[in-house]
Parts: sequence; structure tokens; C-alpha cells
Amino acid sequence: MTTTTKLQRIALLSQREPNRTFINLMCLFNEDNLKSCFDKLDGKKALGIDGMTKRVYAANLDGNLKELVLRMKRMAYRPGPVKQVYIPKEGSKSAKRPLGISNLEDKIIQKMMQEVLNSVYDPIFLNCSYGFRPGKGCHDAIKALHRYLFENEIQIVLDIDFANFFGTIDHKIMEEILREKIHDKTLMRYIIRMFKAGVLSKGDLQKSDEGVPQGSICSPVLANIFAHKAIDLWVEEMVKPNCRGKVELFRYADDSVMCCQYEEDAIRIFNALGKRLAKFKLKMNEDKTKLVPFSKRKAAQGKQQGSFDFLGFTFYLGKSRRKQTIPKVKTSGKKFRAKLKNVNTWSKAIKDKAGLEVIWKTFQSKLRGHVQYYGVSFNIDKVDKFIHRAVRILYFWLNRRSQKKSFNWKGYNRYMNKYPLPKSKIVHSLF
Repeated sequence: MTTTTKLQRIALLSQREPNRTFINLMCLFNEDNLKSCFDKLDGKKALGIDGMTKRVYAANLDGNLKELVLRMKRMAYRPGPVKQVYIPKEGSKSAKRPLGISNLEDKIIQKMMQEVLNSVYDPIFLNCSYGFRPGKGCHDAIKALHRYLFENEIQIVLDIDFANFFGTIDHKIMEEILREKIHDKTLMRYIIRMFKAGVLSKGDLQKSDEGVPQGSICSPVLANIFAHKAIDLWVEEMVKPNCRGKVELFRYADDSVMCCQYEEDAIRIFNALGKRLAKFKLKMNEDKTKLVPFSKRKAAQGKQQGSFDFLGFTFYLGKSRRKQTIPKVKTSGKKFRAKLKNVNTWSKAIKDKAGLEVIWKTFQSKLRGHVQYYGVSFNIDKVDKFIHRAVRILYFWLNRRSQKKSFNWKGYNRYMNKYPLPKSKIVHSLF
């Protein structure tokens, strides 16, 4: 039986019996499976504290993996500390967010853990969860939320903002949640070792009882397991049955909104949410978590309604071509400004480091990526505006490469006609 077949069988058993426990999972951590995980790693990613590259490790791959498996069997394998680096936080001039970088061997083990945990847990995750799941993505969540807002009359959207969700996941609670389904003692010991490995930040080794490093291969599935227990099941089993009207949760990792048919339900959920999160040692950002009026009926009557952001888009109520009040989306102002700032930073940095041909091809690629993500129904004007602004920014920095201007505007337009930039288009239809 191949690894894929074994993982599929685990998933099938988990789907058929949601309360089923799994005992013998460490058998999957063999040389063939770890080689498959090694092949899936991106060799261009940043290196961990051991400095081991994928190319060097591959020079004696069979021997290295054989020795790794032997160490795991005798419980001699210990994950190394995660190297923590800080990268600029999008939309902020000074704020930075931490990113964890594991050693190469740890990435191999984490990849196998990810596949095992996905097989066990993904079949029991609820439909409200979209983040980092096989076969689901950002645009699936955006489409589902828009469809729900379009088809249902609601009064309030609860826009939930968690305070440092990934960084506050309690290891002890996480362990207790995992033990409900995973009865393989050896695998649990290695997961606990991974928690206790610590973080190397600016030369100092820091160990904590909370947090999963953002950037770790295992972090997304672990965060989903935690959120499934803390939030999704609570909404499904406790909130919905005790509300007067319909309530629906849409969650992508820690980006969450809840649509409520009645305002009274929304207020009760808002008041109870903090207490629920506290049971799992999570916190909501009280300054950013808010109740947003979002009634199509009231908007049609001329009453002012609100808007909220989800996955880089602002959801708001507007008019259709037939003058009906409907939910619409557009690039959020925060993301729009942040993306333009990124274009400015990149343009300034690359103007003296590469030739025009290389700069232009990279610029085309960046714009294609923007269109690919933000090219959704109702948002073409915003995408057009972004491309126009980005073109202006690059023009400015290309003319700072020397005392003599590289382009005048007429010449710049001729160059764009010869080497066209991507056009705005609807890549993801919401209907």
C-alpha cells in the first residue's frame, strides 16, 4: 500500500468515524515517505540555524534519511530551535512580524507530520473553515461569504480580530486537543519536542509554553486544529442552536467573520466570544472586533450601513445594474496602500541592480499576481487604478537611475505598447 493510499485510508476512516482515534501513525515516518517529503521542499527557502541546504543534503540523501529514521526509532531525534527573523508587516511603516525558519531535517519531519495531521483532521473540519486546507483557498471563502450575504437577509456582521492568534496558542491545551484523536505515544512525544524546541531570536534562545511559529510547515494545520476546537465547534454546537435566527461563520485561519440574521443574536455572541476564547487562553482585539450593520433591506430604505474587511477585500452594500441593493467587494484600502508601497520599495531597490528587460519582466509578473488575486467581480476599477499607480511609480524610479532621464512619458508609453502589461480582468467570478 502506497503512502498516498495509507493517508487516504486514514482520511476515510476519520470521515466515517469522526470520534475515531489513531494509534499506529509513526510507521508512516519511513525512508520512502521522508524522501517524498524532502522532494516537496522548496530548495530556495531561507536556511535554518544549521545552515544545511537541500542540495548538500541531497548529495547523500539515502544515507541521511536512513540515519534520520534510525534516530527517530530510538527516540534520539530532537528538533532544533526555530530561527526567528522579522519581516516588514504589510501596511505598516515600522511594524514587523516574526517568521520562523526551521532546520532542513526538521522541515522534512514537519512535512510528514503535516500530511498525517491533515489526513486525520481535515475530514472532520467544518465547512466554515477555509484556510490552509487541501482543495480550498482564499477565493473559495470570499465566494462563499459573498453568496451567503447575497442570498440571506442579515442585520449584523461580527468582524472578529484575534490578538496574535498564532503566537498565543497554548501548548498544553494544544496537546490535550491532539490526544483526543492521536493515541500514538511516540508521535505525540515528537510533537511535544517540536513545541519545546524554542526560538532563536537575535542570538538568544527563547522557550515558551505558547505559540506556533509562523512560517513553520506544521503551524497552519495545528492552528486549524486549535481553532476547530475553540471556535468552529462552539459556533456549530452551542451558538447556532441557541440563537433566534440564522448565524454563519466564515474563517480563514485567524481571519473570521460571523453573519447574524438578528442584531440581538450578534450582541449575545459578541459578549460571549471573549469568555469562550479565554477558556483556550486566546484573546480578541477589542479595538478591532466590531459589530457591523449590514442589512440589504435597511440600505434599500436609505439607512446607512457599514463595511468590513475579509482576506484583503472590503465587503460593502451597493447597487446592481437593476438598482437592487446587493453585497459587493473591492480591494481594501489598507491592502491597496500596502501593495503600492511594496511596488515603490521594490522599484527603488531594483532600479540600479538590473537592466530594463529584467525589471520589466519582474514588473509584469508582479502585476499578473495582483490581477490573479484581486481580479474578482465588482473590483475591476480598483485593479485598473492599482496598475495605473504602479506604472507611475516605476516610471518615477526608472528616471532616477542616472542624471539623464531614461524615459519621457511618450517613450515610456511606446515601451509599454511594445511590451504590454497585464490587463485587469475578472479571474474569479462571484456569481
